[in-house]
Amino acid sequence: MMANKILIVEDEDNIRELVKFNLMQEGFDIVEAADGIIALEVVRREKPELIILDLMLPGQDGLEVCRTLKSRKETAGIAIIMLTAKAEEIDKILGLEIGADDYLTKPFSPRELTARVKAVLRRSYRDSLQSGEMVVGKLRMNFIRYEVYLGKERLELTPKEFELLKLFVTNAGKAFTREQLLEKIWGYEYFGDTRTVDVHIRHLRFKLEQEPEIVEAIETVRGVGYRFRDGL
Repeated sequence: MMANKILIVEDEDNIRELVKFNLMQEGFDIVEAADGIIALEVVRREKPELIILDLMLPGQDGLEVCRTLKSRKETAGIAIIMLTAKAEEIDKILGLEIGADDYLTKPFSPRELTARVKAVLRRSYRDSLQSGEMVVGKLRMNFIRYEVYLGKERLELTPKEFELLKLFVTNAGKAFTREQLLEKIWGYEYFGDTRTVDVHIRHLRFKLEQEPEIVEAIETVRGVGYRFRDGL
């Protein structure tokens, strides 16, 4: 199972390593940056689901990094937890006002940080569904406009391919039998050959082939059916 990708932006090596160690113990995929300028480049390249962002950074401080990310459409949805030694109320308010999802003051408990990371990720997932849009790695789906993008390229999916992909990404980690997929996508009245599911999955994988990570996330569960790998 692939984990959520988290970027740790912290210039103090010992703190960065402590956070990295504890989150990796929980199965998260970790990338790092030691200053704000590098952080923006890592975000562009790695597309993390969440950023643990120190306020006091060389190059560009955490507030400016947060402001930059939240002002860009392609990064505005990334969850951010601000991490700083400052305890003044004004810093917390300012960080939250420009878009941070949570705030933790040093010294902190690694267990509390992990709990907050999980809570923010859960909240971010729910919000994405309610907004009608969901981002999984380089894949972006808009459920209202029936649009699918890989990076900047829009994909042309059939209605059934779109519904299959939507079902998978919104139920990551859950295995579906072919019969269940026929029932959910084609409806109760469909009594055709279950091989039609395999054909649609094959076509869907072909259209996603430019992004192997997404293709490989649509897993065949031997003797059962299909699932979308959790934590991509």
